[in-house]
Amino acid sequence: MSLRPWRDITRRTSRQIMVGNVPVGGDAPVTVQTMTNTPTDDVKATVDQIRRCEDAGVDIIRVSCPDVESTTALKQIVRASRVPIVADIHFHYKRALEAADAGAACLRINPGNIGSASRVKEVVDAAKSNGCAIRIGVNGGSLERHLLEKYGEPCPDALVESAMDHIKLLQDHDFHEFKVAVKASDLFLAVAAYQQLAEQVDCPLHLGITEAGGFVGGTVKSAIGMGSLLWYGIGDTIRVSLSAEPEEEVRVGFEILKALGIRNRGVRVVSCPSCARQGFDVIRTVQALEERLQHIRTPMSLSVLGCVVNGPGEARETDIGITGGGNGKHMVYLSGVTDHHVQDADMVDHIVRLVEAKAAEIEAADEAAAALVPVAAE
Repeated sequence: MSLRPWRDITRRTSRQIMVGNVPVGGDAPVTVQTMTNTPTDDVKATVDQIRRCEDAGVDIIRVSCPDVESTTALKQIVRASRVPIVADIHFHYKRALEAADAGAACLRINPGNIGSASRVKEVVDAAKSNGCAIRIGVNGGSLERHLLEKYGEPCPDALVESAMDHIKLLQDHDFHEFKVAVKASDLFLAVAAYQQLAEQVDCPLHLGITEAGGFVGGTVKSAIGMGSLLWYGIGDTIRVSLSAEPEEEVRVGFEILKALGIRNRGVRVVSCPSCARQGFDVIRTVQALEERLQHIRTPMSLSVLGCVVNGPGEARETDIGITGGGNGKHMVYLSGVTDHHVQDADMVDHIVRLVEAKAAEIEAADEAAAALVPVAAE
């Protein structure tokens, strides 16, 4: 039994597919995705944006391919990207064929709006020939007319029926390298649809609360909706849909996963909301530290608390801690133990240096441990 069973998440069993060199589903880590918003035919702007997302930790990135200029540019974008590229295709099946030939690792389509059965077969054949996965993307805002007429409005049954119809189209062509999304802007609708679909299929599920809104509102909606599903064990890959820059979507996605203990990347900050007892400006300090520690990828924890009420207790649970003291002199904790003091003026620079040193120490220990693992005999 786990030492902390209240933290345990039992993940839904799904089969695994490959999106390029990234496994999705099965026992693979839950991956974080985003989507570029630059004109795809502007290769430099698109690659620059991909670089920022890569720096933020993105695992998979999607680019829209609405025209032949986009799929022509896609070949250069795929070569430049360090992560697998998903081509976002709507309506025109030829864009899917071109994207597959251009090296896309996955095609995001609705098989039902690609056209006739023969066109769906062409897309599936192109995916097979090029080693592409497919993501079936069902969306509450673009459900088929016959389903809206049948159900009267977007509802969980309608989204799931759409998904199952699209799944059958692929399975009829003996294609099984697919993942499925049943997104909606209504988080109740999305959560219910994903729960229902999860009981009917074994394919990987791509989570999202679509058109979630701006940075603050969209983050809250996504955290509630996707967080509920992930906590329930549902979800193999996620995209946080925000009216914000794509790298911000990536950061929020990782924060959701970190909060649930599903994935740990970079510094997890524990900080207080601040009050009149604070010995330093907690809000501005946390803002500065989060900005300056974005380059740290090694999982570790940092507590930043303004006073001694909860500061020592939180510091005991983190790798590095800072607790506000009197007269601008603050306590620094290393591995939960009081180690030394630091003055206001030096605090942020000092904490950054400590985090960087700790990250290097953890990485060196991991490398040393890996070097001790015996190589399997040939």
